Amino acid sequence: MAGSVEPRLRVTRQQILAFRRRVGALDERMPMGSKSLRRAAWAGLQDSMPRAALLSLHARVDGVEPSTWEHPSFAQLWGPRYSTYVVPKRDFALFSLGRLPDDAKSRLRAESIAERLHAHLDGRRMTDREAAGALGIGYAIRYAATTGTVAIRWEGARAPTVWTVDALEFDPADACRELARRYLHIFGPATADGFARWAGISRRAAASAFASLVGALLAVRTPLGHEWLLADDEPAIRAAATAPAPARLLPSGDSYFLLDGAERELLLPRPDQRERLWTPRVWPGALLVEGEIRGTWRRAQHTVRIDAWTRLSRGLRDAIEAEASALPLPGVERRIDVVWNT
Repeated sequence: MAGSVEPRLRVTRQQILAFRRRVGALDERMPMGSKSLRRAAWAGLQDSMPRAALLSLHARVDGVEPSTWEHPSFAQLWGPRYSTYVVPKRDFALFSLGRLPDDAKSRLRAESIAERLHAHLDGRRMTDREAAGALGIGYAIRYAATTGTVAIRWEGARAPTVWTVDALEFDPADACRELARRYLHIFGPATADGFARWAGISRRAAASAFASLVGALLAVRTPLGHEWLLADDEPAIRAAATAPAPARLLPSGDSYFLLDGAERELLLPRPDQRERLWTPRVWPGALLVEGEIRGTWRRAQHTVRIDAWTRLSRGLRDAIEAEASALPLPGVERRIDVVWNT
């Protein structure tokens, strides 16, 4: 698709980041409610780090409590790239069937594993380790998730529990197309290749999904070149910038910085800062201050350690400490201690 349509809209880095914060509800928290929770999880909430999804919700919605990730409107599954995700229950098909492999061999493998798992569980629930061990398939048990028949529950410790659900009446191509819409809305402007990497699907499947959306897309020229935006999002990216929030603590894997390649360079132009945020091992959280990432943070029990990359005013430090103190951390009864490394 790239190059087939001359972009009529040029956008700057500042416009892109402001747009992503706006659609991601990072400038102003939304009121608690099912609609707000669904919007906060529009592209899913990665939950591979214990309770990361909960902290992503807290960054976007008022009144989030330690149990909010268990809200009845949510479900868990092995989502994009087979990572643990919390997603809106009504969108379960998008994050599962939307990633069903488009080649016959891989699709047959996923369906075969799903059938074997269903037969073995026979209505029971057990840990994924127990089920995978009994079937002799190891990590491959996660491939069954793309059939839309496997749900999980992971509480942040021990192995996740897995069970099977009824097959969904949803065309995989339609699910993939809607998943592409979600990706474009939260990560746009973007490309089909970026969608393929994020979702963990083939470049061919991603290109097909983008092609099916062609009438709903707007060609955009960004600092990274020719990209695509949902046409419905043009007013939002053209809108005047609003005041960003003083501070947000984004957890490891949060959608705002769940990026790769040149997209990381757009978010963080300095190589040394990129190395400190996207580490070879477990990523730290991102410290978002007045619309820019200005450091990282990590938590151990009741202590939050903040590595600020720039000198911050007393007012901003107070705002960051207030954010840390308000984190809805399960099992942390005492006051949060903030330790600064500047």
